[in-house]
Amino acid sequence: MATVSPHRVRPGRGVELGLLVLALALGVAAYALVGLNVAGSLPTNIYGYSAGMVGLGVGLHVVMRLRAPYADPVILPATVALNGVGLAMIYRIDLANAASGDPTTFATRQLGWTAIGVILAAVVLVLLQDHRTLRRYTYTAMVVGLVLVVLPLVPGLGASINGARIWVYVGGQSLQPAELAKIALAVFFAGYLVTNRDTLTLAGPKVLGLQLPRIRDLGPILLVWAGSLAVLVLERDLGTSLLFFGVFVAMLYLATERLSWIVLGLVLFAGGAVVAAQAFPHVGARFDAWLNAFDDDVFARSPGGSGQLVRGLFGMANGGLFGTGWGRGRPDLVPYAESDFIVASLGEELGLTGLLAILLVYLVLVQRGLRTAIGVRDGFGKLLAGGLAFVVAFQCFVVVGGVTRLIPLTGLTMPFMAYGGSSLLANWVIVALLLRISDSARRPAPVVKGFVEPPPSTADHQKTQVLTGLEEARG
Repeated sequence: MATVSPHRVRPGRGVELGLLVLALALGVAAYALVGLNVAGSLPTNIYGYSAGMVGLGVGLHVVMRLRAPYADPVILPATVALNGVGLAMIYRIDLANAASGDPTTFATRQLGWTAIGVILAAVVLVLLQDHRTLRRYTYTAMVVGLVLVVLPLVPGLGASINGARIWVYVGGQSLQPAELAKIALAVFFAGYLVTNRDTLTLAGPKVLGLQLPRIRDLGPILLVWAGSLAVLVLERDLGTSLLFFGVFVAMLYLATERLSWIVLGLVLFAGGAVVAAQAFPHVGARFDAWLNAFDDDVFARSPGGSGQLVRGLFGMANGGLFGTGWGRGRPDLVPYAESDFIVASLGEELGLTGLLAILLVYLVLVQRGLRTAIGVRDGFGKLLAGGLAFVVAFQCFVVVGGVTRLIPLTGLTMPFMAYGGSSLLANWVIVALLLRISDSARRPAPVVKGFVEPPPSTADHQKTQVLTGLEEARG
């Protein structure tokens, strides 16, 4: 007879510390190699940089030992590795800009944003003892998400950069509110869908074999979807609108487990893309630059041309299979090489092999998030962890697909690697939420002390006697 033996769950903090040492060594070594290959010596701030990264990584590790001892041991090292490699690449762009007479301090500012992001993640882990607390704020998260989405449209607060009005200025610093809005909307979708899952799945008409929900059940979700469409129409931000759409469809599928949502989402996306390309000139220009990138008139068009995209492709082609090496390429020839096109910069200096290794780290990070969603015991946690993991996965797909000309260029930033404070802060909050949910998923169930097995009932006792008598008679 098979027996079930109790299995003791190990917290895994020792494994995390070992992986964290490797992740920190990877980031510091990349930073040092940039200085050695460009200037022939170690960067002047190598010791301060190393101490800062080690302090941030180990500090968050200590917080997890105290507040989330059973959290997934792979999520933090993977994030630190991505953040460190991104910082090294941004420092490489700073050196190239300084050599061309246009000095920048992107790496210093990115290190500051990294410190704020790690501290914010620690605060989330300390204050949020149970992820299910967020379910109380389902509709508050909806309001916050919509406010953040439309905030750049407020006169005097929002600003238009490169044709997209997605920025706000606070205290002299530019922020992208949509990065924080994706977290708020993920919380809203998880809370709303876990409450109305059965209604959305069963109550509604069938059209062409697809089970559709009732309109009144989709009211709050349609309101949020209308707000995300306003991003595309009014703010001219194709990437953020595409990200919201992807999260919308993915979490509906996670909640209902119906393939019809994927089919319907693809149909709506294809139709919306065609209409948007014809109705809005800025969207049409993106599609034109994607389909006819190597045409001379499209390449030289300003704004809306394909010059940036083609230069990025040439840079990655120059890197080849193994890359030119840290500091040996010319990623500064591509506009916004430190932010929108950091993938192309990494592809040039690390080659296809290095870029695939980075994408594998992202794959591991997303896999651990989805594994957390499978392991957690409550429906809200499952939807929230799955939605947050999908946010990272979909954002990576959109960025890499745009840079490699698989899909139109959108302007989103690569999580944890691209320069930008808003993106870095939002993604570190996502990591903190995944760590909190994974702590709940991996934590062993509490042992009930003093439990006494109840005596068998009279009917059970009589049944046992009858069966015993039949066996003796048969023998």
